[in-house]
Amino acid sequence: MDVVITYVDGNDPLWKEDYSKVVGGVALSKRFRDWGTLRYLLRGIGKFIPYVRKVHLVVARDSQVPSWVNREAVHVVLHKDIIPEAYLPTFNSSMIEMFLHRIEGLDEQFLYFNDDMFPMRPLPEEAFFKDGKPSIGFHKVFCGGSAYKRLVFKSDALAREALGMRQGLFAVRPQHVCSPMLRSLCEELFRKVEKRIMASLSPLRDKSNFNQYLFMDYMYYGGNVVAEPLSNKHFSLAASSVDRIARFIADPTASLACINDVNMSERRFNSIKPKLLGAFESALPEPSVYES
Repeated sequence: MDVVITYVDGNDPLWKEDYSKVVGGVALSKRFRDWGTLRYLLRGIGKFIPYVRKVHLVVARDSQVPSWVNREAVHVVLHKDIIPEAYLPTFNSSMIEMFLHRIEGLDEQFLYFNDDMFPMRPLPEEAFFKDGKPSIGFHKVFCGGSAYKRLVFKSDALAREALGMRQGLFAVRPQHVCSPMLRSLCEELFRKVEKRIMASLSPLRDKSNFNQYLFMDYMYYGGNVVAEPLSNKHFSLAASSVDRIARFIADPTASLACINDVNMSERRFNSIKPKLLGAFESALPEPSVYES
């Protein structure tokens, strides 16, 4: 199986120039902040899921790729390689997720990681795919007014429609963890609803968007998923102290972790970042094959 990682470095001057042309003077959001943890995601992949065939790093520009990345071991995928030029540049991860199946040479089985998700303990291949089917937990979500729930319901409804099903009173949502996916089924869904997907695209997040839940829901409702939860711990920097997260990194109680960024002052960010990186460096001190 392969790994696909979407990554952005909001400090890159060339990327900032592109962003400014689209949004003007609007300040960067937390979505574009680089914590410096990509190195440890790659070390976790190398140590805990070493059977991965290839890692694909999806970025907006070549200048986004950290200088320490070993390009012989990491396949760098630019947005222009998978997204039609008319829709670029984009700063919308939901939009980028619509085209991951177009990565050249992508394996049929792949894991999609955001750059805030980390393997923390050894995981067998069977944790992600059982009898050729993706294995991941799903939760029921009932109607609500938040933007997030609307996105969940939009993706759920289109997946059902593509399978000839009616929309239900609830939607399903996969775990907020790396997503095991099948390339052929992503391609199949895209062909069925391509016009709807293309009409939803926007350079920044918008209520018209779908996200990668669309593909996960399609596999779920089509009977192509084993609905068993992955061992995962979710942290929000709004609710969890960096000391608590550091203790988990040192002695993980789950095999995967997601550490969500939140809106915070630069002062707080600059005080937390070294502690987080120090915890990861202590836990994963050995360079991986993905580093030059």
